[in-house]
Amino acid sequence: MRPTHLRVYYGPQDASGAIGVEEQTSQRESVTVPLADVLPLLADAVQSQRTWLSDFRDDEITISMDLYEVLLAYQHYRRPSA
Repeated sequence: MRPTHLRVYYGPQDASGAIGVEEQTSQRESVTVPLADVLPLLADAVQSQRTWLSDFRDDEITISMDLYEVLLAYQHYRRPSA
């Protein structure tokens, strides 16, 4: 398996190149990364039953509407038949 390298993206800086302390703090609370970088790591962590996953159990994530709809359809069709 190819190692995945995640990068932190802090967003565009203002014209002066300086970011205020408050703005830096809010930017560090969330990052945007490609799903392809995150999924293999999460799948491995779930399969390996990593305990740190429980630390994030109640965290909310934002996904696109089309991914949400695909996940709902997948959830519906993977239910065992009665």
